[in-house]
Amino acid sequence: MERLSNKSTVSRRARILEELEAKGQVGVTDLSKMFNISEVTIRNDLTHLEKQNMLIRARGGAIKIKYYRMGIDPSITDKQKEYLKEKQRIANAAVRLIEEGDTIVLDSGTTTTEIAKLLGRFRNLTIITNALNIAVILSEYEGINIFMPGGMLRKKSLSLVGVLADENFGRFFCDKLFLGVDGFDTTYGLSTPNSEEAHLNRIMINTAQKVIVVADSSKFRKKRFALIGPITYVNTVITDSGIKAEDRVSLEKNGIEVIVV
Repeated sequence: MERLSNKSTVSRRARILEELEAKGQVGVTDLSKMFNISEVTIRNDLTHLEKQNMLIRARGGAIKIKYYRMGIDPSITDKQKEYLKEKQRIANAAVRLIEEGDTIVLDSGTTTTEIAKLLGRFRNLTIITNALNIAVILSEYEGINIFMPGGMLRKKSLSLVGVLADENFGRFFCDKLFLGVDGFDTTYGLSTPNSEEAHLNRIMINTAQKVIVVADSSKFRKKRFALIGPITYVNTVITDSGIKAEDRVSLEKNGIEVIVV
């Protein structure tokens, strides 16, 4: 009987990995219904697979690990499918920090794209962005002045980077920067897979009176290839309720405002 149970467990975990490969992420509730077993058992399966470096645990489920190896740079199309509801809640909270007359920088990324979609309500904003897709969204709004820095197009992120982007961003100052990151480790700092993007992000930070990081909780406890800078660069973090209590405490001890949605 024990041998049969072990075989069943191995088979189920293999099926979980197949689902993960096909969908990119899986949820505990969905897997529980699929296998007709308890959510506790599914969580144990995911914990076991994470220890084997076969997936990464995230709020309510797990993510396919290949997206988050240190040097991997997934496309914006891949990333926009993940944690969409969390990103939309984060965007709603971010918009509440914006005031008429502000000059803001919107970094490239899927969460900042969700912010851009909500800015049509404003009548007087100046927005600097290096993201082509964000500029297209903002072009539909009459009350928004848009500045783009120029540069070389990174097709995966639809962002402009390089010497021209660096030089032109250095000529601006803004009230608020909304910065998206791929990795957020409270000891190591903020990081991204691309070194040119990281360099431009540092210039953005230097231009801003207030730096607001918008990142869903799956970005925490991850280090990516290129360091943007330490968490002391950050004034405010907006994230979802999946953030670990220890990470929130660490941020607040460093004087960073944490907004959880």
